[in-house]
Amino acid sequence: MPQSDKIYLSLDSDGGSCSRNIYNSTTTPAVGGNGNNGVGNSNGSLLDSVKKVIEHAIVGEKHENELLLSGQRMDQGVRIIGSRSQSQLDNISKRDTGVSSASVRNQSSTVTNNLIRMPSAPSHTAEETRLLGAMPGDPMDDIELRSVQLHNPVARTGSLTSITDLRRIQTDKGDLLVAVQGDTTKPAILTYHDLGLNYATSFAGFFNYPSMRGLLENFCVYHVNAPGQEENASTFPEDFTYPTLDELAAQLLFVLSHFGLKSVIGFGIGAGANILTRFALQQPDKVDALCLINCSSTAAGWIEWGYQLMNARNLRSKGMTQGVLDYLMWHHFGRNPEERNLDLVQVYKSYFERSINPVNLAMFIDAYIKRTDLNIARTPSGSPTNSGVTLKMPVLNVTGALSPHIDDTVTFNGRLEPTKTNWMKISDCGLVMEEQPGKLAEAFRLFLQGEGYAVGALNRVGAKFGRSASQEILG
Repeated sequence: MPQSDKIYLSLDSDGGSCSRNIYNSTTTPAVGGNGNNGVGNSNGSLLDSVKKVIEHAIVGEKHENELLLSGQRMDQGVRIIGSRSQSQLDNISKRDTGVSSASVRNQSSTVTNNLIRMPSAPSHTAEETRLLGAMPGDPMDDIELRSVQLHNPVARTGSLTSITDLRRIQTDKGDLLVAVQGDTTKPAILTYHDLGLNYATSFAGFFNYPSMRGLLENFCVYHVNAPGQEENASTFPEDFTYPTLDELAAQLLFVLSHFGLKSVIGFGIGAGANILTRFALQQPDKVDALCLINCSSTAAGWIEWGYQLMNARNLRSKGMTQGVLDYLMWHHFGRNPEERNLDLVQVYKSYFERSINPVNLAMFIDAYIKRTDLNIARTPSGSPTNSGVTLKMPVLNVTGALSPHIDDTVTFNGRLEPTKTNWMKISDCGLVMEEQPGKLAEAFRLFLQGEGYAVGALNRVGAKFGRSASQEILG
């Protein structure tokens, strides 16, 4: 085949284009030939061209495989080219085009720069930029710790004592300390605490919960302390006769008379719930509704009586011992409270050790284990409405799924009117007010709304229009 005398040199800028190299090599005559168009040289040129085609096909396939492999690595992350890869690129480029090693390095660096893309700073929307400000490339570049300020934590009890008005009320069985929280012109909620606690340690966390603070803007809360259970209380003498639970319930009538209250909403826990229930049975027209937590309606069993009797003796003789402390923790939280909230357990242990007079607590425990049965029963089906002696007002009966008093609340619920009683067991807690305050606050709010206490209203609309009419007003 006749060949042209001209010599073509192909400088391919794209080192990875296999097809163009093959084309140029097959159309470029052999350098250094004699320039004649003889037949003898045509066979040699044809053989050389076939060799070059095979060589470039093999080298091109290898080069394409390397590029595909590098592309797969780019999909997974940043591709790093080492010294070995650089030398391979130099050798391949030299064989293909004959270009100098410096040009090959420039071309390979161009390919590498095109393949490697370093991660950039995270992009933000307009709203995120407005909230967070202009973010640097590395968010940690401009952050500097300049100072550390230490603040003592605010005591839980102090948050409630600072906003209450303490009143000392004379009764026929001694003085009572009552803490008033809120506007006295609004509907009244009367609280009573459990064993080992007082009004501040029992209700501070719950009534300072955000949902309860908003709800209590429409109510006034009267926190009643059992005799001698307030913080820094003086020790009762040995011959002092502590009131029974029925006498403690009768003392509440003095509280209502002192503040001029016609009726109240009862909110009690444990021993306080039992006292409020007795007051509701004594004065049913003085109680509009009851929210009772872990309330027992029966007399103390033999096991409870034995444990509590031992605790009372230890408190009188030795003070707050480890055995008494463990029993109080079980009484309030149930089993293994450290596994749920260790910080809360430590707070309550400090309450029991520091906030309560042990001798006075022993007297309160004695009164609780000597409690009598409430002697209430649900009205049998088919009997007249007033034939059974039970609570006539609505009752929200609450307990925790991990509380040791679940059976007591079930028994109590079976002795109440089903049309006026709501039994609720809140999951994942033993002490409901501390471990699940949000759920209890929501249940208490709905309970009050169902009884006609509208949020934002100061009067009980249900007493005038009835429950159905009040639900229409609330809707």
